[in-house]
Parts: sequence; structure tokens; C-alpha cells
Amino acid sequence: MASSLMALSSSNVLTVINNLLLLFGGVAAFIVGMNIMGSNLEKAAGKPMRRLMAKATKNRFRGVATGAAVTAIVTSSSATTVMLIGFVNVGLMTLVQAVPVIMGANIGTTITAFISAVSTAGAELSITSLFAFLAFVGVLMSMISKKDRIKRIGSIFQGVGLIFIGMNVMSSSVGGLMTEKIIENGVAVPNPIAEAVKKLFIAIGLGKDVLSWEIIVLFLLGAVLTGLMQSSAAITAIVISLSTSGLISLPMAMFIILGTNVGTCVTALLSSMGTSVNARRTAVVHLLFNIIGGVIFMIPLSVPAVSNGIAKFLQSFIKDISWQIAIFHMVFNVLTTVILVGFVKYLVKLACVLVPEKKGAEADGEVETLDKRFLKTPAIAVGQVRKQLLLLGGEAFANYKRSLDMLLTGDMSDRKQFAETEQNINAMHKYIVSYLVQLSLQEISEIDERKLSSFYHVSSDLERIGDYAENIVEFAEKAVEDKVTFSEKAREEIREMDLHITELYKYTCEVFSNSDLRCIPDVEREEAETDRMNNVMQQMHLQRMNEGKCTAEAGALFLQLAVSMERIGDHMHNIAESVRAYGHGAQQTENRQDAAQQ
Repeated sequence: MASSLMALSSSNVLTVINNLLLLFGGVAAFIVGMNIMGSNLEKAAGKPMRRLMAKATKNRFRGVATGAAVTAIVTSSSATTVMLIGFVNVGLMTLVQAVPVIMGANIGTTITAFISAVSTAGAELSITSLFAFLAFVGVLMSMISKKDRIKRIGSIFQGVGLIFIGMNVMSSSVGGLMTEKIIENGVAVPNPIAEAVKKLFIAIGLGKDVLSWEIIVLFLLGAVLTGLMQSSAAITAIVISLSTSGLISLPMAMFIILGTNVGTCVTALLSSMGTSVNARRTAVVHLLFNIIGGVIFMIPLSVPAVSNGIAKFLQSFIKDISWQIAIFHMVFNVLTTVILVGFVKYLVKLACVLVPEKKGAEADGEVETLDKRFLKTPAIAVGQVRKQLLLLGGEAFANYKRSLDMLLTGDMSDRKQFAETEQNINAMHKYIVSYLVQLSLQEISEIDERKLSSFYHVSSDLERIGDYAENIVEFAEKAVEDKVTFSEKAREEIREMDLHITELYKYTCEVFSNSDLRCIPDVEREEAETDRMNNVMQQMHLQRMNEGKCTAEAGALFLQLAVSMERIGDHMHNIAESVRAYGHGAQQTENRQDAAQQ
């Protein structure tokens, strides 16, 4: 290669260097474009994606369709698989349910090959020019518009444009490097660079006619490069560029494509580190699926007559090699899915053998409900925060009930359980706030920004409810220590206040879990009742004191209890009111469906 460069004139050396730099720049533009388009499509399709994932659990065929659809949206099978690992890790999906979605993801990822094929279409179509202009339009939309939705559409246009620009730059630079003739001193002579590259390929056994042992080299080349770049789309785009320049044949491209399917599993395997056993098994199933599929295809394709026959068949009705590669990629993943979809349980069993349970199995507490992998999918992450806040609310309310029971009965046997729950509430609050900070740094929609702002306050309100419950436990301990008892009338007033708090909690959960503002009047009514009962309890206490029916010690605890219970009602009311920032009563049904899917 060095001697070939020396054989070139200084102007042609600069041309080679420029083409190499442009090649790398084209790869960068392609990957950046894929990321911009995928992330913005993912955010724009947040609700539809949640609905698709919910439907995926129905049966394996829906799972395959869901995987294909979601991957087509985010243009990355790795992103879909990482998302699935997160779902399995937090228990939203079983391993058996996740496997068909993984299979569908491999089908959906073939869209990137078709995008690459379109970008190499003939100049008469001016496809790249049109999409380059679309990128410019997207920039204008993002700069001029103040609406979040328009900005996101503009970002999608930018991503699509960059994909086509990157592909065009890659194709042009590879074509410039591999052109058969160059001009030296005004005379057309053979290009020494192209000759050297071709000789190099032949030397390592990668000539036009693929031999059986060379298949492994091609397969590993695709797998290793994809693993290093963590993008099968980028490697596929490079393969298409090389094939359109005549550097590699269709049979060679086939084996590299098979390798890229295995290499793309690296991202999922890395993502599964430190997760639950089933989450790691999900990544292993992804790897097994692609390895088994690759082996199934490589065995017949290793026979030159078969691989050349397939190549001739594709060439008989499609002239463009980029489209031939895209179709092969799609057919490979579709047929592999058709073959293996009936063996889902066996794939799961094999994954269980390869990733066995640890002795002394992982404690449930090690699995974080708020999986950081969801940060890459903010629309889903927001839904998971809501779910975690509902769990936190349940813990806080349970502790309130536990504390009141200790006060009324004098039985302090639940004190240890209360302390453990209170500690858990504080830990959950800190973790949720930390997660919200990380989530707020992502690109999120305007409505999700309002939700995050609300969730900060909700988490604090729930933590404060836990604190007031702790105050009630301290009152209970004081009552036991001083042998203080409440009159039957006082107990009736406490139970009535508790009844309104319980109803308030029920309506608050309805508002928060479903973003259903139609229950706000119920919340306000019950909160007003807690205020009224606080006044009633204080007035009745004064009356009993005047009548000599209440001791000073009992009265002090009773008044503090009334205030603490009323404050708990205030925090519940705050939670419901925070939903006004993003909730819509008219969308009650839709929000309930979203909540059910979360």
C-alpha cells in the first residue's frame, strides 16, 4: 500500500487522503443522522410505543410484529433489545414474552439497509439532493418554531437528511478511491490504490469467488467491526458502498451481513451487565437467535453453487447490488424468525442453562424499578417514574395506617416493620429525585417536562406523609409510656378523620395514576372534610377539657394528632393538584389505557 502511494503524484496523494477523510466523515454523518432520527422518532412515538409493548405480551406473533415496528421507528435493533432488557429487569415483561420481540427487532432493523439502498439510487432520481434539502428544512423548522412538536419533526428531517448525505459521501469517497483509472501527467493509467486493495483482499482470501474457509473470515469481519462500532446499520452502509464500487461481490456481502447480525448483540450484552438473571438471559437469547440463524444460512451458502445461485437469482430481477444486499438482509431475518419462532421456549431453556441462577439467588431488592436504561427512552422512563411514585405512595399510606393502628390499640409490635418501611420510603424518595435529575437532562417533550416538574413535588409530598406517620408513631409511644388513653368519643373523631383521609387517598391515586382531573372535586371535598374534622377535634377537645373528661397529657397528644392527620390530607391534595399542569379530564380513557400499559 505504501509503495502504491509513492507511485502517485502529489496531487493524487492529496486526492486519496481527501477521499479517506471523506469516507470517515460520511460514516460519522450516517451514524449521527441515524441517532438523531431514531431518538426523535422514539420521543414523538412515546405513547404508541408503550401501547405496542403492551400488546406484545398477548402472543408471540404480536411480539414479532411489535419488535419489527418499534425497531423500524428507532432504526436500531440494539436500542430495542436494550429496552427489552430494561423491561425484563424490572418485571414488566417475562423472558418468554421478550424473545418474539427480539426476533421482530431483527426484522425491523433491515429498514436501514433499504435506506442505504435508496440513497445510492441513480442520479436521475436526485434522492440524496432531495433529502439533503430536507435536512436544511429541518434546521429552519428547529430554529424558527417555538413549538416542541415542530422542533422534533425538524430534528427528524435533519436526521434523515444526514443519513442520505453520509451515504452519498461514503459512496463517492469509496468510488474515488477504487476508480480503475486515474490521470497522471495527462494520461489515464491504472489506479495503484485500487490495485493494491484488490491484491490485499485476494492475499487474505477475499477474492470475488468465495471459498468455504473464507466464509469464516467474512463472517468474523462483519461481527467484529459491528461490535467495535456498535452499529450494524453503519457496517451495512459501508458494505453497500463497497459493493456499489465493485470492491466486494454479493456473496461476500452476504457473509459480512450475517456477521453484522451477531456483532450487533454486543451492545445488548454490555447493557445487561449488572442486571437481573432474566435480563442477562434476554441478551443471551438475542445472541443465540443471531448465531443460530447465521449457522442455518451459512451451511447452505458455504456451497459456492448455492451462494452464486442466490446471487444470480437476485441479479435476474434487480440490477442494483445495494438493493440485492438489502433484500438478502431482510429475507435472512424473516426466514430465521419463521424458523425459530416456534422454538421460543427452547431458546429460553438454553439461555437458562447458559446463565444459571446464582446460589442464594439475587435478592429482589437488587433490581431497581427505575432502570437507567430507560433514560434513553424518556417517554417510557416518565411512565416508570409515575409507577414508582404510586408504589412509594402505597408504602407511605400503609405506614400511616400502621402508625394509627399502634396509637389506637397501644400494640407496638409493628414498630420494627414501620421503621423498615420508613427507611425504604426515604431511600426510594432519594433515588426517585436522583433519577428525575438524570431524566431531566435528556431531550424530552414539553408535556413530559411538566410531568417531571410535578413528580419532584409529588415525591417530596409522599416523603412528608411518611414523616407525619412517624410523628404519629411517636405519639403512640408517648401514650404507651405515659399510660394515656383516649375517650370513646375522641376515638370516634379519629376514626372519622381517618375515613376522610382514606377516601382522599383513593381519589388522589385515581387522579395521579390516570391523570384524571374529573376526580379533583372529590379530592377537594375530602380535603375540606379533613380541615373541618381538624377544627371539630380541637373544639370537642376543649369541650371535654372543660367538662373534666380529658387529661392534659391525652389532650396534647390528641391535638398534635389532629394537626398531623390534617397535614397528611394537605400533602395528598398537593399531589392531586400537581396533575393540573399536564392532566386533561377529556382524555380520561386514553390516560387510563396508558397507565395500564405502564
